[in-house]
Order: sequence, then structure tokens, then C-alpha cells
Amino acid sequence: MNSLPRFSTSAMSLAAVDWKALQRLRAAFLAGTAGRAAYWQSERDLASYDATFAARIGWKWDHVLDELARLGWSPPSGPVLDWGCGSGIAARRFLAHFPPPSLAEVWFSDQSSLAVSFATQRARSAFPEVSVRAGQPARVGTLLISHVLTELEAREVDELLDLVSSAEAVVWVEPGTHETSRRLIALREKLLARSAAALNVIAPCTHLKACGMLAKGNEPHWCHHFASPPAEVFMDADWTRFSDEMGIDLRSLPLSYLVLDRRPRPPLPEGAARLIGRPRVYKPNALVYACDASGVAERSITKRALPAEYRLAKKDRLEPLQVWRCDGAVVTEMKPLLPPVETEDDETEAVSSP
Repeated sequence: MNSLPRFSTSAMSLAAVDWKALQRLRAAFLAGTAGRAAYWQSERDLASYDATFAARIGWKWDHVLDELARLGWSPPSGPVLDWGCGSGIAARRFLAHFPPPSLAEVWFSDQSSLAVSFATQRARSAFPEVSVRAGQPARVGTLLISHVLTELEAREVDELLDLVSSAEAVVWVEPGTHETSRRLIALREKLLARSAAALNVIAPCTHLKACGMLAKGNEPHWCHHFASPPAEVFMDADWTRFSDEMGIDLRSLPLSYLVLDRRPRPPLPEGAARLIGRPRVYKPNALVYACDASGVAERSITKRALPAEYRLAKKDRLEPLQVWRCDGAVVTEMKPLLPPVETEDDETEAVSSP
């Protein structure tokens, strides 16, 4: 995986980070007021953000793109558009996972011309063999959308859905909060109801039916997942200071996402299920929320019947995509749908946030 663990990857030292600007940006993001006015005041704002907050968003994109590659997905032909690009981290992570010559043209669009200028410069520097342009192409091959829903009004979301409907493929990553996830689920249903869009859901869903989160009784739950930061960040003084200054737990990277494609969806085996959130582990069993063709429900992985899987759940290392059989709410058989990713044991293992 291509990660962005250090401030230096954005050509910026700790001394150059504008902490006041980061505090101002974070306050606007948390208050939900970021979309009401241009919040980039200088190139230094963007560089400070790109080295810190955007790097964390980049790890979320790595999580999604790693799995897409393991599923055998690759982008369709045509230009890539990073819509609402900010510092352009989504496109740069996308290019790192699907490098040229498969992708030869990338566009950046944002309400801030300062952001577009910054994003294009960074992309040209990192990928000189790619044609990098500002604005929107006449035809979009792959549309990248990242962390925009908290900033858009209803009218703007409708306009964005028109663009989504016209793209060949869409990779959309958002924060893993209840509110944002539920909003993304509603947009999924809208898009699938548009016959003209003809889009297939590639991930995270294991089916093309209505989202099981919308079933009665699932209102408290939401479709969220967790990315893992590079282990190096926990031994990095720069990231320790960032955590202290911003009041952010470096271990927790919740996200929601949606991947759509006009091309046929590769078939998944019967019993394919997507684990949601993190397991709740008890002495006799681990409880997991999961989505499959039958809907969203809590399942029990017992220590007696599935000891190896129980231990993985206890370490929060169950593969998110599983093929299983269940007897009611109890899982009787399960195996990863994809080969497990090798990880190293260390004390920085991610833990569940409250």
C-alpha cells in the first residue's frame, strides 16, 4: 500500500505548519459551516491541511482502493475528475493505486480557485507523466468525491447527483459518522432508482438490493468502516503533536463510502457478507453487524464453534468481506472472501472509539 505517513511527504516541515489555520479549519468542519464561505485563505492553509488532515483522508482512500484492487476492480477508460478537490489528496491516492499509463488525464474542480491551483501543482509534481487540468471534462471516466456532504446544501447535492449519474464510475468517500453515512445511503437509493444512471454498486455492498440499514429497527446503526493509519505515525513526533494540538485520536479512522460503476458487477458467491463497524467482544462470543443479501443484522461468532475467527474478532482483524453460513443469528461457517492482508502485531493496533 502507498501510504502518506509523515508531514515531509507533503514537502512541509513541522515548523512550517500553520496551527492556527488548522484550528480554524477544524472548527469550521466540526460546526458544519465550512461550505458557507471560502475557507482557504492562502496556499499555506492548503499546505498545512495537505500535510495533516488530508494525509488522514488519504489513508481512508488507501483502505477503499486497496480493497477495490483486491476485488479485481480497475478504473474505466476516460478522464478522472476530482470534484470538490480541496488539496487534491483523493486524485493523488487514486493515481498511486492506478498509475499511468492506465490513467493519463486528471482534472481538478473546486469552488476555490486557490485549491484547484494547489491540487494541480501537487499532482503535476507527483505524476509528471499525467495530463493534469483544471475544470471539468466533457465526459467523466471516474468521478472522485471526498468529504463533501457536510458542506453541501440540498440543491448542490442534487446537482452533484446529475454529475454522478453521467460518470462511468464513481468512488465516493465520506466521514464515518452516523449522519453522513445515513445521508450517503439515501443518495445510494436515489441513484439506483434513476434508470438513466444505470449504475451498479461495487462496494461496500455485497448485493444490489435496497440498503438493509433502511429496514425498521436499524435506525441507530450506520454503514461505517475503519481504515488503519501507517504504524509509523505512532512513533512520529510530528503526528503526536498534531494529535495533541487538534484533539484527534490517531488510532481511529472511521469512513463511509460508495463505489458505483456502469460496467457489470462481478458476481459474488452466495453467503457473501460485509462486516460493519467493529466487533463487540465478550467472553463466549463476538457480536458483529453485517450486511448480506438478506439485510443487515447482528450475528454471533462463538468461541466454541469458531475459535480462530473469534480470536481474529478479538484482535479486530477479521476481514471485512466474508462468505458465511448462519443458523439464525449464529455464524456456523465463515471464511474470508478475499485473501487476508498480512499485518504485523504491535501495540498500535487500532481500537474501537466510543
